[in-house]
Amino acid sequence: MPIIVQKFGGTSVADAEKIMAAARKAIAAQDEGNQVVMVVSAMGKNTDMLVDLAGQLSERPPAREMDMLLSTGEQVSVALMAMAIDALGRKAVSLTGAQIGIRTDSSHTKARIQSISTERMQTLLDEGNIVIAAGFQGIDEDFNITTLGRGGSDTTAVALAAVLRAASCDIYTDVDGVYTTDPRKLPAARRTRQAGYDEMLELASLGAGVLHSRSVEFAKKFGVPIHVRSSATGEPGTMVLPEGESLQNPVSGAALTKNEARVTLSGVPDRPGSSLQIFTKMAEANVPIDMIVQNVGAEGRAEVSFTVVQSDLSATQAAVAAVVEQIGAERYTIAEDVAKVSVVGLGMARQSGVAMRMFRALADAGINLRMITTSEIKISVLVEESRALEALQAVHDVFELQRPPADARPFRLAPPSPAEPSDAEPSDADAVAVVEHLAGMEDLRIEEVLLDESQARITISEVDDKPGIAATVFEEIAAGEIFVDMIVQGDGAGGRAAMSFTVPRGQLEAALARTEEVAASIGGAKVTSSPEVAKLSVSGIGLRTHADVAIRMFRPLAEAGINVEMINTSEVRVNVIVDGARGTEALQCLQQAFADVMR
Repeated sequence: MPIIVQKFGGTSVADAEKIMAAARKAIAAQDEGNQVVMVVSAMGKNTDMLVDLAGQLSERPPAREMDMLLSTGEQVSVALMAMAIDALGRKAVSLTGAQIGIRTDSSHTKARIQSISTERMQTLLDEGNIVIAAGFQGIDEDFNITTLGRGGSDTTAVALAAVLRAASCDIYTDVDGVYTTDPRKLPAARRTRQAGYDEMLELASLGAGVLHSRSVEFAKKFGVPIHVRSSATGEPGTMVLPEGESLQNPVSGAALTKNEARVTLSGVPDRPGSSLQIFTKMAEANVPIDMIVQNVGAEGRAEVSFTVVQSDLSATQAAVAAVVEQIGAERYTIAEDVAKVSVVGLGMARQSGVAMRMFRALADAGINLRMITTSEIKISVLVEESRALEALQAVHDVFELQRPPADARPFRLAPPSPAEPSDAEPSDADAVAVVEHLAGMEDLRIEEVLLDESQARITISEVDDKPGIAATVFEEIAAGEIFVDMIVQGDGAGGRAAMSFTVPRGQLEAALARTEEVAASIGGAKVTSSPEVAKLSVSGIGLRTHADVAIRMFRPLAEAGINVEMINTSEVRVNVIVDGARGTEALQCLQQAFADVMR
């Protein structure tokens, strides 16, 4: 009998009426021939109330006691849900994370799942019960209650679906699916029928609040189909599956992220180990980093920029001040008046000119780009916070995201689970294999470490930091039918900016000629190039949620004396450019560094 996992968020269980409505949905799924596991969040604003109450008692309440306190919210919800199902004439059993057997590490308030026991849940399901599981929580090896942090109930739901080999995981929420952008910001936003795991990971990391990135990591790692749908209507919503809605459209979604701050270290010694020292210091300060951009150095000095959330600025400033002195950088600056606008789409990897279209739309709106980074499926720019909504509107319009794609995939309400067991009885060997596969459920998993020796690099520097420069450069490059891969632009110090990008080596001469024409037309810009660079890419699951990924990359390169010339990052991939003559050596360094987490 197939298993369905249903997750109901806080707004979906905010009162007795909504709890009863959710109970009816679970019973309806059981009547369709499914075994049903419900994952329930704390009611409404219950968690906020508990956090506020703790703050009235202590400025810094112990993390262990906060977990003990916050876990009670879900305990209330699961008990009430079981009562509702009982009142409707069905059998139900409520379970805390500890009673299920969700084992985590001991990182209180942000624990990671290590393993989940299925025996008790499966026995209860086989006895005809609807199992009501408390989201957001587990226990560590010392039986302390732990909580999973932001989005923890989503993470619990998808993790349970993974270990139970569920046919799907239905995420019931107060919206009816995943939209091309936040419909509260742009009313023209369109609900998508299907989103790919990688697209959803990028959008989740950009603040799309429908799903948390850790839950999508689980879904991708274990092949769990997710159905995001409205708890109010129960109508079909958006399926999250390996592939997205369209293969033709280069962009499937856009996002705006506010409350960001940009940190720029200028005059960084352009030598092996500088990046390692910077990001080691940030990791020691426990500051999560989002965008990372390092541009090509000039006269022995480079520039490194990255973004952090504004709430981490105090810790960031202390760490950056220390590392500037440690490595002998010239200075650092912090800008709080910025916002990030991004576009995401699996189709970017198959089409050229996507960045050019985005940059032209922003230039036509008179919006200056204060930082650029690209990956295979994402382009992110920093803009003035006061112009952020205009920027989002411009990119949403230029890619016509309000229109359904002509090749949109048909909606599949109940896709087959790739992990669905066969009718045959599983062998002991099969059972051992499943346990080994699920061990360390939230561990970092690297899918591949790649070396690309087919590229060359062009840098245009001393450019006036004003709207339209990036659009002009890449329109000229696109007119020559030249494919551009990596693009990075850092902070425009002193009103001047630098931009680097990579092109196929065979097209370097043509691209260089076009870039020099642009430089001559705008006056004062300088163009340099390197005919042979090596691009190293590390891709996988958990790159952003595991803070040591950058350190793992930069340490072996520094120890081998290999200098990093360019960096850009995304949710699923980190790219660096090094000297082309040392590409194979750099590949070997990274393969060894990630050998223990390669799939």
